[in-house]
Amino acid sequence: MKKLAVLLSCLFFPFALQAAQGDPISLETAIIDVPTAETFDRYQASFLTRAYDHGTLMETIEFGVFPRINIGVSVAVHQLVGSSDDVRALDPSFQVKWKVFDGNLYLPAIAIGYDGRRYGYGYNDQHVYADSDDYLEDEKGGYITFSREIIFPGLNATAGLSFADWKDMYWFTGMYYTLADKISFLAEWDGIRNVRDSRLNIGARFYLHPSLALDGIVRRIGRGDESERVLQIRYVTSF
Repeated sequence: MKKLAVLLSCLFFPFALQAAQGDPISLETAIIDVPTAETFDRYQASFLTRAYDHGTLMETIEFGVFPRINIGVSVAVHQLVGSSDDVRALDPSFQVKWKVFDGNLYLPAIAIGYDGRRYGYGYNDQHVYADSDDYLEDEKGGYITFSREIIFPGLNATAGLSFADWKDMYWFTGMYYTLADKISFLAEWDGIRNVRDSRLNIGARFYLHPSLALDGIVRRIGRGDESERVLQIRYVTSF
């Protein structure tokens, strides 16, 4: 595991060297799990590290490969944090997003994409954490999302629908409010098909640097033992 950490550090270090002092996290590409219609600029790279339930650590790397088009890959290691001997690497997942419309005074921005990330590894069909290879949540799958600023400056809303496995349709919605470019308050309702399986998530995003943001999140609020606390950090640079 130490060798893996050293290898990842060597891979990411050249990107970090290219970060200019003013590189901005100017676009919120996601609220928490809900995708917005925004994309990273061409030649930008985003590194998102998420620590969540049962000592799981996920690294997501996204690139702005063309104008309005982002691609990404995620790798998660289950029970990496803590003292468990049952550490295992989960299957990698992929993301892609295309912003098809910038929006105007009357219409929201629109993006379509695919997100293969799944959370809640090791839960059985009864939503109990057990020795299982199943996930509590399906991947978002293909989606379409609509975003725009509403009511007053700094308050942004997103809504859309997704197709897990390209067959089950879910709705999602969320909003965030940015205060003085220092902190954003996040709230979303994800996976909406019925109340039991939907997810209410809230959090706060702290801008530590123009290129660095730290999120504190509570997911699956009101779901008993399924609720979890999440800490994630995003770093954006250019390549």
